[in-house]
Amino acid sequence: MSRLQVVSGKGGTGKTTVAAALALALATEGKRALLVEVEGRQGIAQLFETEALPYEERKIAVAPGGGEVYALAIDAELALLDYLQMFYKLGSAGRALKKLGAIDFATTIAPGVRDVLLTGKACEAVRRKDKNGRFAYDYVVMDAPPTGRITRFLNVNDEVAGLAKVGPIHNQAQAVMRVLKSRETAVHMVTLLEEMPVQETADGIAELRAARLPVGRVVVNMVRPEVLDTTDLELVRDTPRSALARSLSGAGLGGARRGGHAERLVDPLLAQAGEYAERYALEREQRGVLTELGLPLHELPLLAEGMDLAGLYELATELRKQGIA
Repeated sequence: MSRLQVVSGKGGTGKTTVAAALALALATEGKRALLVEVEGRQGIAQLFETEALPYEERKIAVAPGGGEVYALAIDAELALLDYLQMFYKLGSAGRALKKLGAIDFATTIAPGVRDVLLTGKACEAVRRKDKNGRFAYDYVVMDAPPTGRITRFLNVNDEVAGLAKVGPIHNQAQAVMRVLKSRETAVHMVTLLEEMPVQETADGIAELRAARLPVGRVVVNMVRPEVLDTTDLELVRDTPRSALARSLSGAGLGGARRGGHAERLVDPLLAQAGEYAERYALEREQRGVLTELGLPLHELPLLAEGMDLAGLYELATELRKQGIA
């Protein structure tokens, strides 16, 4: 199992939710997981129903079996201050640069450097060990940028190549890439059973493979329960309206006479079945597209009660059942 688990997906697919559930699943049975946010949206804090995350590692949940989930919202400006202190010992001079706006300028004008700082902080957590030589975290889970930006975000070595041929920035980028392109890392894609998210998933995986970044699994999120299968749909389509009306009447839903309550229910029920059949066919088609990608495929249910902390633990349990954690 890779120690750095990167989670991406098209906006609206629930990638932050899946990343949080994955961190809980990985932390089960006494493990320690760090859940990292890099986009500044505070989505992790909302999911775990806690206050906004600071730029420090903070315990936010206890997993089943006594494991712990920590969270970190990485701020590029503060990460750059850490970097300047680490390599140049600037100390108060670095803080002065921040007041002058130089730090914000540096992280805005050179997005490649910004990505090195964000990914570098996560990779440092992967490599960090305690005084006994044990890893500080068993797993690091990154809630990464969306599918359209994920390859460029992770391929930081190429991004900074034109900015720094040598020196600390160059060396940092290379150290990051050694982690990101190793077995220590797996990049998972989150999608829905809809045409656009599936297409973006396929495109994103092709880009990751072209960049030789390690692709992990595909997680289909918010899967609605199957009400009717192919046989049921064929039965609905082929059964005469009069027979359907009699069945409804036999179930106590009005009389079977012409114009009766049961007969008036037939048309809206058939319309609903037709809509379901259309969605069923679309979802089956999109599953086929995902299967052709040649990656492990997992499905998480749409929670009827909506997403809350209890739902997050439910999804974590489902991920463990499916062997993703």
